[in-house]
Amino acid sequence: MGSMVPFAKMNGLGNDIVVIDMRGRTDAVTPEAAVALAAGQKTAFDQIMAIHDTDIGGVDYRIDILNRDGSRAEACGNGTRCVVQALSAETGRKRFTFKTLAGILAAEEHGDGLISVDMGRPEFRWDRIPLAEEFHDTSRIELQIGPIDAPLLHSPSVVSMGNPHAIFWVRDDVWSHDLARFGPLLENHPIFPERANISIARVIDDRTLDLRTWERGTGLTRACGSGACAAAVSAARTGRTGREVTVNVPGGPLRIEWREDDHVIMTGPAEWEFSGTVDPLNGDWRADEAAA
Repeated sequence: MGSMVPFAKMNGLGNDIVVIDMRGRTDAVTPEAAVALAAGQKTAFDQIMAIHDTDIGGVDYRIDILNRDGSRAEACGNGTRCVVQALSAETGRKRFTFKTLAGILAAEEHGDGLISVDMGRPEFRWDRIPLAEEFHDTSRIELQIGPIDAPLLHSPSVVSMGNPHAIFWVRDDVWSHDLARFGPLLENHPIFPERANISIARVIDDRTLDLRTWERGTGLTRACGSGACAAAVSAARTGRTGREVTVNVPGGPLRIEWREDDHVIMTGPAEWEFSGTVDPLNGDWRADEAAA
């Protein structure tokens, strides 16, 4: 079908997002197009959020999520906020539901411009995260980087927020660890058959975490919404914090609440940068004149 479709370059706390409008089409953004867009200076992104029509009753749209390497992701909280802002500006609506590979997500834009996304329920069972071998207690699994007698990182909490996460707890500054070096090794560790998002987290107090994330299929990112949710849930699960926390990622703060009904609510901003049109098959694009 090769014709151009609208896109918006946006960000959620510096997490670069390209929102592509695929409504009215039956094809999809190709991995080749994703890789081509990711290589561009203006269109470089962490995730593509492609909005599709859906025939599921009670669900507004389907979102197809691609990483910069062309692989597909199950969930992206920051990207979902960008989609909500784009759709709200277009339609005037404030509440939406989306079908993703992680399940059906609900989201809402508030009067102050912040956007909350219901990221669903965390999954702690080893075979549903998934892990390659059985662990009865996934709040602390046997995995480490560095010498056996003095590991640099060890005993992560693992959880799925629709996508697999491993959170390594540290007492020192999260910036003092070479995540760019360890991230690729841990992402592709055999214990993670579907690879994993790798985070380093530090507890500041019972309501605050610092977090850095190496995102599966993307690399270092200024904000990983599902990673913030995974860290918040794991912190509460292990008694490090309460169930409502602020997670400070490099791009800024996200508010995370693990509700009593087991749903995880993430609240944060989204920002529009520029818009244009793109060929979803090969990634050729042009900016709108006002944004050129």
